[in-house]
Amino acid sequence: MTVLVDINHRLGAFATDASFESAGRLTALFGPSGSGKSTLINVIAGLIRPDKGRIEVDGRVLVDTRAGIFVPKHKRRIGMVFQDARLFPHMSVGGNLRYGRWFTPAAERYADLDSVVDLLGMGPLMDRRPAKLSGGEKQRVAIGRALLASPRLLLMDEPLASLDEARKAEILPYIERLRDETKIPIVYVSHSVAEVARLASDVVMLAQGKVLASGPTEAVMQRLDLLPAEERGEGGAVLDTKVLRHDEAFGMTVLASAAGEIRVPRLALMVGAPVRIRIRARDVMIATERPVGLSALNILLGTIVAISPGEGPTVEVGIDCNGATVLARITEQSRHALALRLGGQVFAVIKTVSFDRANTGAGLPVEADG
Repeated sequence: MTVLVDINHRLGAFATDASFESAGRLTALFGPSGSGKSTLINVIAGLIRPDKGRIEVDGRVLVDTRAGIFVPKHKRRIGMVFQDARLFPHMSVGGNLRYGRWFTPAAERYADLDSVVDLLGMGPLMDRRPAKLSGGEKQRVAIGRALLASPRLLLMDEPLASLDEARKAEILPYIERLRDETKIPIVYVSHSVAEVARLASDVVMLAQGKVLASGPTEAVMQRLDLLPAEERGEGGAVLDTKVLRHDEAFGMTVLASAAGEIRVPRLALMVGAPVRIRIRARDVMIATERPVGLSALNILLGTIVAISPGEGPTVEVGIDCNGATVLARITEQSRHALALRLGGQVFAVIKTVSFDRANTGAGLPVEADG
């Protein structure tokens, strides 16, 4: 399913002039506060009528100002999940979920209650009231309610912003399941590199109402110069891997990736399970010869394909490791001392402890296979 947005809109002194097209399963609108993310999502939802532009979802035109088309929000079949769950406090979880179905004609309903409950792991919660739920559980119910409206598109407006780190870790695997197991396109608003790198198939990077870059997550997340200043230390490579084997003796999991084998702390996943990892540029060291006598366990052979200035005394080095690009941020002094040049063969070195929970999209834990 393709989502196409091409709009111009002014609200007071703030102007939004944004255009992108995405066929990704989960498209993240990413940028700092005030970048235009909320304006875009409200335009897509039909809460704002843009001054000029066109919006399509899977070929269905929702807005075309030239043709005078503006589909009202209640006819767009768009599900919305906000920062706060907005559940009805007097209803049980089951009642809140069933409420989502009432706004969709019976003939157009495709979402099944039992399937949604299973997808989001809500079976034990059905008889509880919202007051008895954690923040992560409330958001799962809010997502389920939106799904049971049988939407053509799901909009998620910073759904984890109000949660602490433990609750975020609780709900992220369910959003991954939603992305991977349903055919509903998702537009997801966030200002967190960690969230975007873990969840998004495509990224639209925004600043001051304009699109700075858009495309596959692995490409956009390497544009460190475009990241908000407070998030640049979190940028780097995004790799999709699979569990190759477990090393029980040392509590490790070995992942297979295009770049080579990568060792991470033990994951409670079956062999063959998909895992997305983020390798921050600041966590990568470079060696011109294969290191020996080194504690870091991940050593990837590659070729330098880019060298660009960073902030202050740093440079950013792109290393092609068998088709997967790893980014390293080092000092200009180190680049000079190592005589790094385009086309040079090097080793990217990453400590296993760099792959903490925030950098490993490991899905829902299951009984691991030896």
